[in-house]
Amino acid sequence: TVDKMESIPGYETNISIQEFKENVHKIGISMIGQTMNLAPADKKIYALRDTISCVENIPLIASSIMSKKIASGANKLVLEVTYGKGAFMKDMESAQLLAEKMEKLGEYANLDVKSVFTPMDEPIGYAIGNILEVIESIEFLKGNDMPEDLKEIVLEIGSQMIKLAGLGDDIEENKENMLKTIEKGFAYKKFKEMVKNQGGDISYLENPDKFPKASYKFEVKSSREGIVQEINAEDIGKVACFLGAGRVKKEDKIDMTAGIILNKKVHDFVQEEDCLCEVYCNNETKGLEAIKILEEIFKIG
Repeated sequence: TVDKMESIPGYETNISIQEFKENVHKIGISMIGQTMNLAPADKKIYALRDTISCVENIPLIASSIMSKKIASGANKLVLEVTYGKGAFMKDMESAQLLAEKMEKLGEYANLDVKSVFTPMDEPIGYAIGNILEVIESIEFLKGNDMPEDLKEIVLEIGSQMIKLAGLGDDIEENKENMLKTIEKGFAYKKFKEMVKNQGGDISYLENPDKFPKASYKFEVKSSREGIVQEINAEDIGKVACFLGAGRVKKEDKIDMTAGIILNKKVHDFVQEEDCLCEVYCNNETKGLEAIKILEEIFKIG
């Protein structure tokens, strides 16, 4: 989301379409938020969907997503379609239906569209929260720390993009080339270039310890020994939101430092008193409350 990028001091997401295009021509990449003149009807329709309980209507989701992609001028598109407990689409069938609708809309607009399906039953990676996720991304791009599930998704989406661009038909070979690009430091260098190009302070990328930190850090400990069987992504998201990492209402201000770092994932073995996750927040009462909820979210059997 835009909030992730805005947690990097100085990084400007609210730029014009012209600036966006110039950035892409200049350095090959740009990340921006939806502007007032990019699919303006979409914002109004989305607000209406909210009031008539149609946010989860598949044709309207497909139209909303594709209107922005088509308006931005892309001609090739890889869509990550998530499904599971933490996604809009709760099962693979619904996700496939959504993907079919979006691919059909792409076809009408002469867009080359490929869908990639991602399970979202547990959180992806280990970090949940804006600054925490940006730091995880920096370490990933440096090749220092690549959580397996995150790595799999990044390589799958990227390799499909390379194929669509006509730069490599062999998906596995594309993945190997991506890993080499990361190992050689090119991915991290390009990320720094993009951040700097849009006013961001790259000293935070070079030294992530500079990012502001939450006032409180709590550990959630396991009450028993066993195997982690479930970490409901939607429930964890709600806790992160409660801590200030997300918005409940549109006008809510986000706490960029708040969030959760998982120490254990599904299928991991835990001993009694092992740390399951760490809670970061600026409100002690909320932090202590979050611990109780998170103890219930980690299902150990």
